[in-house]
Amino acid sequence: MLYLLHKFALLLLTLWAALTINFFLPRLVPGNPIGAMIAKYQGRLDPNAAKALMIAYGLEGHDKNVLTQYGDYLFKLTKGDLGRSISFFPAPVTEMIGGAAPWTIGLVGVSTVFSFLLGSGLGVYTAARRGSRFADALVPLALFLNSVPYFWFALIALYVFAFLLGWFPLGGGVDIVTGPNWSLSWILSVVAHAILPGATIVLTAMGGWLIAMRNNLVSTLGEDYVAFARAKGLSETRVLYAYGIRNAILPSLTAFGMALGFVLGGSILTEVVFGYPGLGTLLYHSVTSLDYPLMQAIFLFISLAVLVANFLVDATYALLDPRVRTGQA
Repeated sequence: MLYLLHKFALLLLTLWAALTINFFLPRLVPGNPIGAMIAKYQGRLDPNAAKALMIAYGLEGHDKNVLTQYGDYLFKLTKGDLGRSISFFPAPVTEMIGGAAPWTIGLVGVSTVFSFLLGSGLGVYTAARRGSRFADALVPLALFLNSVPYFWFALIALYVFAFLLGWFPLGGGVDIVTGPNWSLSWILSVVAHAILPGATIVLTAMGGWLIAMRNNLVSTLGEDYVAFARAKGLSETRVLYAYGIRNAILPSLTAFGMALGFVLGGSILTEVVFGYPGLGTLLYHSVTSLDYPLMQAIFLFISLAVLVANFLVDATYALLDPRVRTGQA
């Protein structure tokens, strides 16, 4: 319990640091969002409206002391006020993120979990069956998949399976634009649009999980305590699962927690290639259009997701490894 309390206190401290960096970072960028908006509309936006826009974006306090601005920023966060988007004005930032997050969580989140389970499972197989032709052939294949740039793989998959063969849609998230109605046709359309980008993420990420799990398990099976377990007459299956996999998977869990945390950032290039309406595409759009409020909010959500994911991984560590709970690790 003390271990988890310590980790939770560290999470709060790190979250405060992330919030502070998120406050100061946009203020270090030359210019301001209103100037970018006026330049974007090339004279079609009345400069006299700048004051009203400053108020709308919560920037009217630039003449205030920076600590006062910082206090206002934290106070607005407690109310869930993240400002309004510049490129999608006057839509609130929370509305834009709320619309894109389910697409990214559904695509990148499910793909990340599936690639971890599939890659780790194959990693266990290749470690346990070393010497067999099929298991040994999986290792170079995994190295190849892990080294292929996922956006390049996405372009090839899009060209072959969507453009040439016409098996899948060329882009987007759904054909039905009336919004989620959860009908069978809507669900099938969502699945059809998600297969290619999802397969791209799974195939390119699976190789890394396979190699990591295989190397960890091979190293673990060579430890003295595993040899002692075999000397006691335990079955090879029990040795593999109780002594091998349980210890070998711990390093992979750390990387998996980080990967889950970055799910909210989206798989940016994959989403852009497929025109998928997720947070990755939204983040790309916010950067290219200098939409500071939207960019800042997405970075904030990514930071929070990574911190929560790390805390959950630490809790899982404490469950799987007694040395962590007793402070002996």
